[in-house]
Amino acid sequence: MNRKYELVYVVSPDATDEQVTELHTQVEGIAQRMGGTIDKTENWGRRRLAYEIGRHKEGTYVLEVIDGSGELMKEIDRRFKVTDLVIRHLVVRVDEVQSVIDRTRTRRSDVSRRRRVARGLPPDRQPGEGQRGDPDDDRDDRFYLGEDMR
Repeated sequence: MNRKYELVYVVSPDATDEQVTELHTQVEGIAQRMGGTIDKTENWGRRRLAYEIGRHKEGTYVLEVIDGSGELMKEIDRRFKVTDLVIRHLVVRVDEVQSVIDRTRTRRSDVSRRRRVARGLPPDRQPGEGQRGDPDDDRDDRFYLGEDMR
């Protein structure tokens, strides 16, 4: 069963851009061999580390969003543990978080619809409903200070 994962890794500052690209190519090759896909890759560039790792004070951060199996992520994790180029990496499963967000959003909209129907309103908001005053009016009347305090 395929799941969505975010893989963030920090590459040693001693590594060249070609080595960072080669590392991405290796991850892509492992993903393809094991039936996964890379949905997105972001190279965040060279940044200062929050704390010193070994002798390193900065590193190149890379984010990969991978759609694949747990076995795929175990293999990538194993490969990153034996290479000297990657000084830290983290794998987070994000599909479960997204499903919780979707369930919460659905539950809230169902409650809102029931409340609206109980008040005699249509279940869904109508265009223009719920706006307070003129949207271009940036004055906040709730905190009126009076003429002498402006």
